[in-house]
Amino acid sequence: RLQKLKEMFISKFGSAPKFYARAPGRVNLIGEHIDYCGYAVLPMAIEQDILIAVEPVQTQVVHLANTNSSYLDFSTSVNNIQINKTKPQWHNYFLCGLKGIQEHFGLNNPTGMNCLLDGTIPPSSGLSSSSALVCCAGLVTLRANGKTLSKVELAEICTKSERYIGTEGGGMDQSISFLAEEGTAKLIEFSPLRATDVRLPSGATFVIANSCVEMNKAATSHYNIRVTECRLATKLLSKSKGLDWKKMLRLHDVQTKLGVSLEEMLTIVEEVLHPEPYSTEEICKCLGISLEELRSQILSQNMQDVSTFKLYQRAKHVYSEAARVLEFQKICNEAPANALQLLGDLMKQSHISCREMYECSCPELDRLVDICLQFGAIGSRLTGAGWGGCTVSMVPTDKLNTFLKNVKKAYYQTDGQRLAVENNSLFATKPGRGALVFVEA
Repeated sequence: RLQKLKEMFISKFGSAPKFYARAPGRVNLIGEHIDYCGYAVLPMAIEQDILIAVEPVQTQVVHLANTNSSYLDFSTSVNNIQINKTKPQWHNYFLCGLKGIQEHFGLNNPTGMNCLLDGTIPPSSGLSSSSALVCCAGLVTLRANGKTLSKVELAEICTKSERYIGTEGGGMDQSISFLAEEGTAKLIEFSPLRATDVRLPSGATFVIANSCVEMNKAATSHYNIRVTECRLATKLLSKSKGLDWKKMLRLHDVQTKLGVSLEEMLTIVEEVLHPEPYSTEEICKCLGISLEELRSQILSQNMQDVSTFKLYQRAKHVYSEAARVLEFQKICNEAPANALQLLGDLMKQSHISCREMYECSCPELDRLVDICLQFGAIGSRLTGAGWGGCTVSMVPTDKLNTFLKNVKKAYYQTDGQRLAVENNSLFATKPGRGALVFVEA
């Protein structure tokens, strides 16, 4: 693959690349939609990745090309980075990483570059192809400008810079892309960012299955609405407990300030919030603010027209999912005899909560989860933002081949469109290594 990339680079730019950067995609085993609420998540890097061949150049222009001809070439001055939020095209994710490094170091005349990109992560599949691209671009820019940063600093910069495209993500994707190590999943905690090894039990393999429903976080408002609903739930819970609600931004902050357990937080949600959707008027009344203040101080720019919010369901999902992550880690560490069964149950509960409380599933994902469980998965759930993308299933290793054959038949071979992409849509994976730069020997 590297040789092929090098040859394409030479035919495209007329000279050889000076170095390469690679950043992996990821699968989140458990802990969906809770990183931006401040809670720990449990992902692992996958073998699929973004690979970029790079040649720093004397001009102050960055030329981007892609081995996939459906992604058009793009060039721009490095001193005038414009990121278009309305149409999230592939090159904008590269520009996010570039701009993040540029701003961090205050680079006035950054180095221009010729870059050729090759990706093996299926796009819009919930396996973090866009974040891998942002991370890879950050790494490339760092190297081309002769700068260094720790992996943690890089992850934090790339998390912030991906927000230039309008996605209010929490940092899981960028963190695992940089901090991953071969052979182990990671518990990733935030503020401060740290990663702890989680050894997955032997006897089971994780299998990713793509629903073939594309979901682009930056192109839809579902994702940012959930972020806003969690922020509003934070404000209402804080106010009801006499906390300084204006300063509280994430559901984790409420728990920390009150000094209670996740179980107790779930009880508080039951007491304070009602299951019926909240109108903007009711939220204003609860907080004692005007609609104008709500819009200018709490709702982001693209949320101004949303008139109802589900707060009870979102908070309930976040606190219960945060507890499942810690339980998952504990089972992996203690490795009881029935570890696989216990982990499988947590994955099933997570999917039900994503489907019913967070409403981020879709009929195809639900069907795929059912098929995977029917054919021998011990646990199965959607992974990534949802509304399309992939499922992750834990399958006994000795049943893997039969499982793959049956799922192919039941899900992919019943539909012409899915059949065309089945080879890249269903695969077993093991924890891969994090992002790196290498110079060809």
